Amino acid sequence: MMDKILVNDILEIKDLDNTKIRFVKSNSELDPIDLFKHDRETLLKWQFWNYSKKKSFKEGQITIGFVKISDKKWLLFDVSRVTKDLDRFDGVGYEHETLTEYEKYFGRVIIQYKNKSQNLVRKANSVIAECIVSHILEDKFEDDIFPGYGNVNVSWERLERVLHNTSWKTALENQKGIYLITDKSNGQKYVGSAYGERMIYGRWSDYISHGHGGNKGLKSLEFEYIKHNFNYSILEIYKSTVDDAIILKREAWWKAVLLSKTFGYNEN
Repeated sequence: MMDKILVNDILEIKDLDNTKIRFVKSNSELDPIDLFKHDRETLLKWQFWNYSKKKSFKEGQITIGFVKISDKKWLLFDVSRVTKDLDRFDGVGYEHETLTEYEKYFGRVIIQYKNKSQNLVRKANSVIAECIVSHILEDKFEDDIFPGYGNVNVSWERLERVLHNTSWKTALENQKGIYLITDKSNGQKYVGSAYGERMIYGRWSDYISHGHGGNKGLKSLEFEYIKHNFNYSILEIYKSTVDDAIILKREAWWKAVLLSKTFGYNEN
């Protein structure tokens, strides 16, 4: 059996006693992966944020930032040193300098790590032996790794970017399934099924093309509204050989469970 490669086998940070790691994950409004791709300045604000009662770092410490991709996968996006403690809470608490010798790894090193604590800022010595290198990408991360069917929960904007990437397309065009569309602005839901040509990939391609996918309950919505408010996830998947009648039966069951006909966008 091959030995696992740990993230510090690559980074080779010597002063782990003076190093902390922040695991950045989404809040109710923003996806940090989107920030990594389009607004790194804001992502760094998240990295150096203090909450109301506890400081995240100390002056002089090395800080490592990982952003969440899926349940156990995290992407390295920053290694810095804190140059000044601003003594500020509920805001950005530090000035910092990026350690340029590590920049070649930003957006390319993906680790596998399961955080077992509610605390997302951890002393490096306490967790770094559990940070196992999963991938080193040839180029910077472009959402090209499919996270697994149970971990799909993407905005329309992100779905548009990733849907046609090879790993996403391969995964979705080979599975029938039941999917869920959630309107973030009001909580209303739409349950749909995919069992035709190209399966989930085919159905979701329709949503990217014109928003409503031909569904009566969604046709009344403006496409721009859909782009800004809809999230897509997968409830169940089935092999391509499963009879379509089973898919339709499960779709009806999920509509009843989620009350998507009474309080959502399903109209039949």
